[in-house]
Order: sequence, then structure tokens, then C-alpha cells
Amino acid sequence: MASLAVTLSAADPASLDVDVIVVASRAGDDGPELVAHPALSGLAEQFAAIGYTGKADELLRLPALEGSRASVAVIGMGAEVSPTAARLAAGSAVRQLAGTGAVALAFGLDDDASVLAAVEGASIAAYSFTNYRAKTSAKVKAPVQQLVVSTQASVDAEALESIRIVAEQISLVRDLTNRSGGDLYPQALADAAVEAAKGAPVEVEVWNEEKLLAEGCGGIMGIGQGSSRPPRLIKVSYSPAGAEHHVALVGKGITYDTGGYSLKPAEAMVSMQNDMGGAAVVLGVVLAAARLGLAVRMTAWLCVAENLVSSTAIRPNDILTIRGGTTVEVMNTDAEGRLVMADGMVLASEEQPDAIIDVATLTGAALVALGRRTVGVMGDTELVGSIVAAGEQTGEPHWHMPLPAELRAQLDSRFADMTNLKVGNRDGGMLVAAIFLREFVGKRADGSPIPWAHLDIAGAAVNEGPGYGYLAEGATGASVRTLLAAIEGRFTA
Repeated sequence: MASLAVTLSAADPASLDVDVIVVASRAGDDGPELVAHPALSGLAEQFAAIGYTGKADELLRLPALEGSRASVAVIGMGAEVSPTAARLAAGSAVRQLAGTGAVALAFGLDDDASVLAAVEGASIAAYSFTNYRAKTSAKVKAPVQQLVVSTQASVDAEALESIRIVAEQISLVRDLTNRSGGDLYPQALADAAVEAAKGAPVEVEVWNEEKLLAEGCGGIMGIGQGSSRPPRLIKVSYSPAGAEHHVALVGKGITYDTGGYSLKPAEAMVSMQNDMGGAAVVLGVVLAAARLGLAVRMTAWLCVAENLVSSTAIRPNDILTIRGGTTVEVMNTDAEGRLVMADGMVLASEEQPDAIIDVATLTGAALVALGRRTVGVMGDTELVGSIVAAGEQTGEPHWHMPLPAELRAQLDSRFADMTNLKVGNRDGGMLVAAIFLREFVGKRADGSPIPWAHLDIAGAAVNEGPGYGYLAEGATGASVRTLLAAIEGRFTA
């Protein structure tokens, strides 16, 4: 995958060999205020006549500068000037200027944090997904290829390289999540993981159905038995020398979800190829960490299956035995993600990591509670707090949700150790799903629970609407940057 080529320049923006020079505008109390390199200050005089407001994502095209071949674009930054605003504004400009070869950012921001944030937003925005375009491929404008940041800051080259590495892994997550379930089935996802890991200091192990059966992974096997394309568990291990801490990541990888015999309505089934987004995220996090050389051991467990309807699919009231022996009565076959994840949680716990973080497009209830841009985070208070704080740092909203004790009763079963869902009760659906997963978090040697956090990315994993900020329509790669920041800050500091 091609990366955005980024350079920094202290030269006058008008002298740069680019196609478009981008400045920003803040929405001030008395109208738009220019946020730009001092050499471009005269552009503000044109705002009032045109009716430009400077609100976020608003892009205005102006004629070429005198003595330059480059035209000018003004991007709205919203009400404040900050690294977060710079990230969104730069990304929005690069996204909307697709089809342009070379772009210069001339925001006049010279602090390292703002420059790096702008580069990060632009790098994520320089993305498109055209795998299935044939006769209509010409309608999709190519992403911006080159970015010149006009600044006096002297940002470390290593910091720019880190942004490139992370942006590449986010593109991988988006590519995988956008792919059709017809061609990204469990073995195909395993093959993609092996291919993506080439050249990285990681080990990839793929468990086929025989291995899963032998290892007692009844959740993954149960959900996967309805498909002619059997399930897989993909283990990706990064073990740097001298690492003092170990973080396990567990990802939901339902490559297509019909709901099984608890069949989804037709409209709810659309976009269910995205239901492996959690597995894609944990893969991207571990590969990014490995390529960045983070000094923390990481193991990703991708729990992968198709949830289809057939004569071999599980039925409501079937009882599955999860690895470790817990029995689960399946009350709703559309609550399948937590069943495959349960095996992954037990496997992760057996290695006694310092923390377990699971990521899943788990519940529609997450969208009802938090909308489509905020990730719900549940679990150990301290670990959850570090993830939420990292989300504030990266500009990805994450919100701490509670796990009320009284909701555990919804998982009581007549015949098994527990159920996967109480049919007919929709109260706290996101929270109940997390409480189910908590049952499979193991204990440390001293008998205390392994610190655990659960991320429900059902809303944030895919942008269903028009583009905004640095994100186009489709998969977003949400939580990759947040988890990297949280893990680095908590386990390498």
C-alpha cells in the first residue's frame, strides 16, 4: 500500500512546487479568522465577500497565488486552534482534495504537537478503497500523493516515520474491514494476516478446525459450524527482547454475520462484512507495535468465523462448552461475537499477561448509547482510564461505561452455567455483553483478576455517512492509535 510522502519546508509557501496550498480558518466570534503562514495573511480579506464561515470541514477554493502555479484552499478548523483541530482540518483538506498530486499545508503552526497532528490527519486521509471497482474506477479520485508542511518547526524524522507506520496499519485495518464477506472468509483473513505480517518481527500461528476442536474452543467451533468455510483462530505474537510487560489483545472476527437462526432483518444484515473489525484492529495494533519497536510484548488472538444459516448451524437452546469448561446455553444465535471471543479470552488468560484488552463490533446497543463516533470502554477502572485518556490525546473519543452488578442475572441459565443473552430483555445490551466476556477473564498467580478492558467499536468502526475530518465513508480503523498510545504510555513508561 502506498503511503503519503511527507516533507517539511521553512520556505515561503508560494515558492513551493505543489498543486494546492492549504490554509485554515477559525470560526471566530466576529467571523472567520485566518490561521495561516504570515506570508498569506492577505487571504483573509476575501472571506467576507464570499460568505465563508470557517466551520469544521468547510473547504473553500481560491485562485492561484500571484507568482505561483498553486491554487489556494481554505479549510475550516472550527472554533479552536489545537493539535486536535489541526489533525481534523489537515485530514479534511487532504480527503477533499483527492485527485490532487501535491498539497502544501500552510497553517502557520510551528509547535511540534500541531505539526505532527496535521501530518497524522493528512496521512490517514490519503486513503481510498477500490478493490471492487471495475468500470467505475475512474470515478474515484486518487488520494493525495505528496504533502509539504510549511513550518519553522524541526520535527524529528523518527516521529514522522512513526506516523507513516501507524497510518499504513490503519489502512490495512480499513482494507480488511471494507472487504466483502464473500471473499474475506476465515481462511482468507488468516492468509491476509500472514501476508501483512511479512517483514515484521512477529510470529503468526493459524489454528484450523481440527486444532480448534482439539483445544476445546467450543465457542468458535459452534458459531463456525454453520458455514462450509470453517472457522480459524489467528495468533499473532510480538516478543521483543527485554520486554517487561505483556499485553494480550482479543479481537472479534465474524467475517459475515447473518444472525444465524436468530436471523437479522434484511436491512440490519447490510454491512455485516464489517463484523470482523475488532480482529482487524488488534492485528493492526500488534503489527504497528512490532514495526515501531515498542518495548512491550503483545499477543493478538483473532477469533474468526462466519455466522451463517444451514442444516449444520447451531440452534437457540444449544449448549456450547467454551475452552476451560464453562457451558453456555445459546439463547440468541445473533449474540455470536461474545461466544467466539470467550475462547480467545480464556486462551489469552492462560498466558498470564499483565492486561487483556478485547475489541469487538459487539452490540447495536453501543450505537444507541454512544452514537457512531464514540467507543464504549468497560472493565478495570485504571486500565479503562488509561485508554480513555489516550483517546483524548489521539482525538478518538472513548467513554467509560459501567458494569452494574444487577445485570449479571440476565445471563443465568436453566440448564447450563450461563446463557449468552436473556431473550426479550434489551436493557443495557452493551453492558451485558461486557459482563458476559468478564466471566472468561482469568486470574493472576495471586488470585486477583487479570486487568481487563473491553472496547465496543460497533459505532466507530465504520463511517456510514458522508466523510468528515480525515475519514471517508467506510471503515475507519478506530482505536488503533488510541490503543497504541495507551499501551505505550502504561506499559513502557
